[in-house]
Formats: sequence, structure tokens, C-alpha cells
Amino acid sequence: MSLKKPSTQTRFLRRGISKIFWLQKINDPKWPTRTEISEPNRFDLTNAVSDIEGWALENDPIETPDMGSTFNSSIPGNDKAEKSSLTFYEDQHSDAIEQKLPKGAKGWIVLLRKGDIPGSRSVDVFPVQVATRAATYSTGNEAAKFKVDFTIIDEPSLDAVVPEAIHTVPKPPEDCDDDGHHGHGHHDHDDVDVTVVSATKTTVHEHGED
Repeated sequence: MSLKKPSTQTRFLRRGISKIFWLQKINDPKWPTRTEISEPNRFDLTNAVSDIEGWALENDPIETPDMGSTFNSSIPGNDKAEKSSLTFYEDQHSDAIEQKLPKGAKGWIVLLRKGDIPGSRSVDVFPVQVATRAATYSTGNEAAKFKVDFTIIDEPSLDAVVPEAIHTVPKPPEDCDDDGHHGHGHHDHDDVDVTVVSATKTTVHEHGED
């Protein structure tokens, strides 16, 4: 009897792949839209983050021992999200991040764990409030940093879908007339309008089809 070889994983390093956004508003955390994870609603924190802690949903189990066994069994209890934080490099000339994340600010921290791959179920959305923001001081040979602590104010949405990417329709060649014909009097190829790119397929409309 032969054993089936397990499928090979595509493993990756989070640095350079995962993205961290601050969103000012979001309608449905379970289904973030492309507009919501784009500017100006999105503020990209990724390149300034030096360290990250927390950002996980945990459970507080309830112990249920009984007289029939010496084993202390348990059942799932309340879910909770411990205090989470992001540590940033401090910019000597800009305070853009500090302005976005003052103490008391409310918004959403969004983590695209596998990067911006439309259709991937890898978006974690945390509704948060900034609890504290403080500079860190050191006499050592290291870059200046500041740390922002967040409280999770509502149930996070985990494994949401990366929304589809929207592309504009390409412009026709400059030598085409109003009917879409080239100036030389014939088509060298069919013109194609590509409107939306999703994770699974591309919607294509060819001229002349119903």
C-alpha cells in the first residue's frame, strides 16, 4: 500500500508580503471593499512598522471537572482579544503617523496576511481604539521608535476575502476613427475591453458580440 505524498506548501516570509492598513471607515468588516482598502480611506502603515504584537482572537476556556474522572476537562468560554500594539520607526521630519493615530482615535487595523491577492481569504479586520502612544528612548545604536497600543473594541473579522481589483478600460489607438477602425481601413486584431479582474476569472467583452 502506497502512502499519498502530501501536497507541497508555498511558504513565505511575512516581511515584504503582509500589509498593514489603518482604515478610517468600513461598512462591513466581513466584506471590505476595494474602495475601502484604497486611498484616501486607507493609510498604509506597512513600511513604517518595526515590530508587531498581539492581533489574535483568544478564548477563555471554562473548566468542567466532574467526579467521574481525575482529568480536568474544559469547554470553550468567552472570546477575547488581548491588547495589541504596533511599533513604528519615528520620522525626523514627518508626523503623518502620529497625526493619524492620536490617543483615543477609533478606526480599523486591517492585516492582509498574504498580501493583496484578490480572492484570498486572508484579511483580518480589527476595530480598534488607540489606548496609548509613546516614544521609546534609548542610548543604544538603534533607530528612534514609538509604540502605539490598541484596544480591540469589538469582535474582529478574521479570514475575510481580499476584494477584487478594478482596472480601467484601455484607450483605443490614436489612429482609430469613431467606428473603432484603424486609419489603414481594417482591423489587425479584435479590440477587447477588460473591465474587472477577479481572483477567478477576467470578464471580457468583444466588440460586435451581443
